Amino acid sequence: MKPCVIDKIGSVTLNCNLRRDVRLSDDIRCQEGDVLAVRIKNSKTTYNTLELTTGRFSALKEGDVVAGALGHRRALGGYAGHIPEKLAPGDTINLLNMGGVLGVCTSWSPVVGPPFECEVLGQVLEFPFLGSRVGVPASIKNAAVPLDETVGGDGPPVVAVVGTCMNSGKTEAAMALVQYFARAGLRVAAGKTTGVSLRRDVLAMLDSGAAEGMSFTDCGVVTTSEANAAHLAKTIINHLEEKSPDVIVIELGDGLMGDYGVQAILADKELSKRFTTVVLSANDPVGAWGGWRLLVDLYGLTPSVVTGPCTDNAAGIEGLRRDTGLVGHNARTSPSALAQAVMEKVGLKHG
Repeated sequence: MKPCVIDKIGSVTLNCNLRRDVRLSDDIRCQEGDVLAVRIKNSKTTYNTLELTTGRFSALKEGDVVAGALGHRRALGGYAGHIPEKLAPGDTINLLNMGGVLGVCTSWSPVVGPPFECEVLGQVLEFPFLGSRVGVPASIKNAAVPLDETVGGDGPPVVAVVGTCMNSGKTEAAMALVQYFARAGLRVAAGKTTGVSLRRDVLAMLDSGAAEGMSFTDCGVVTTSEANAAHLAKTIINHLEEKSPDVIVIELGDGLMGDYGVQAILADKELSKRFTTVVLSANDPVGAWGGWRLLVDLYGLTPSVVTGPCTDNAAGIEGLRRDTGLVGHNARTSPSALAQAVMEKVGLKHG
């Protein structure tokens, strides 16, 4: 056991409530959620910030000592990587996202460039037993919200925002809905059910007026998958319902054909019945058409409105209506029209 001072604590470790002065072990379990201390070995000019537990972003520099958690990632516009089978102090690992997720990078998008290389310093320990000097491996699972297997059939309307892929405008749409609903006098709860740990999207919805917010990271999950996504969605909806909101807005991170479990959520009969309406966000007309057909043909869900870059101007909106019969509203240029369409669909009234 050796002392270490952390310069920057990644938001993925929020459940652990870490201090900057920690104790490290050379024995590393290599399990998802385990918290490690690493030292940044190189400099980058792109994708070079870390989201702290406060939600602020801080630029990373060579030599910074960072606390992050082991996890995997498979992002089309970012990094693909996995948890290594074994690690020891002095080994090299990569920073896979801005939340502090650590793993071995196997591929990257040219948009973000190669990832940060990090020297492993050790497994962070926590001391849960009062008066004991025996440390246990710190993990975001240790103080996590337990997962639910079912979701209540009754409750406030649930608006699910899904996208064709990452960066298709899902969070922008969720923010527009939350802000409009809140300004209409409604109590709004917001959640993010799939993706790789990063607080940014939930914080954006809270900043837009949501009274409550929750992410899958609160459940001790670094990266969602088909195996846990449906349980995570049920847990998040159940916990948000306890706050007595008038409406719940949830964002399904990544896309309809990604690796983070969106398909498992949409295919779950309990959840699909619980979704009052679905908002589809798409980058282009072909994506909008394909997303619409996937939702209808595979899951029996018809989106009430389409948003995203495919609705950036009249040409996209008119083409969308012509080819699919769906209504399109842009979350950036016409947020009120988007929210009003959803509000009418779910039967909400101004408070």
